[in-house]
Amino acid sequence: MTVLHARRAALRWLGACAATALVPPAWALRAAAETQVRLSQAQSRAFQAWMLRIVNAQVERGPSPRWTHRDCAGLVRFAVNEALTVHDAKWLHANGIASDRRLPPELELDARQAALRNRWVQTGGKVGHFVTALALVQHNSRFIAREVSQALPGDLLFFDQGDEQHLMVWMGARIAYHTGTVTPDDNGLRTVDIKELTSWKDTRWQPLVNNPNFAGVFRLAFLS
Repeated sequence: MTVLHARRAALRWLGACAATALVPPAWALRAAAETQVRLSQAQSRAFQAWMLRIVNAQVERGPSPRWTHRDCAGLVRFAVNEALTVHDAKWLHANGIASDRRLPPELELDARQAALRNRWVQTGGKVGHFVTALALVQHNSRFIAREVSQALPGDLLFFDQGDEQHLMVWMGARIAYHTGTVTPDDNGLRTVDIKELTSWKDTRWQPLVNNPNFAGVFRLAFLS
């Protein structure tokens, strides 16, 4: 199978999940659960709070120099990896985040959970620091629904525009994303109100069930 055919097959799989709102068979979910390292519910809530805090910091203060690959998938990878690290005084200073009572609790990860950082399952099954938007949702997330009302903070909205795929981060009332382009006057980061996005003039970007370009809501696989 060529790379092009493999990519088309992957997109057809995502389209089928989105169009029929199906999840993988129960046996596949059980097999994945047996091998997948997961965070507890308390750790998952703390992770989601840290992920949003990190994304917000990029929007409010501008991208951290430590975030080097700036596109939509790069924003997700950076926020996830930083949410899984230890948020000590050195980390807070490096990321320009103030130490105050609004900080989420620490995740208190064990060794296997901490090893999730920078370990993305790529197309073909290899594990590495990099993963595309398509592989991020196909191999590192689970399908939740096509209705954004089912999204939790930190969930991913996945759009398939044919030759390109795009991720947005559900922040609650707002959605954050990176355009994939950077200029001297524009760092590429955007946030948009959900009401504004659902009525976007370019209907390809509307997160609606009847939009064939919207594959749905996806949640990181290691979250409970």
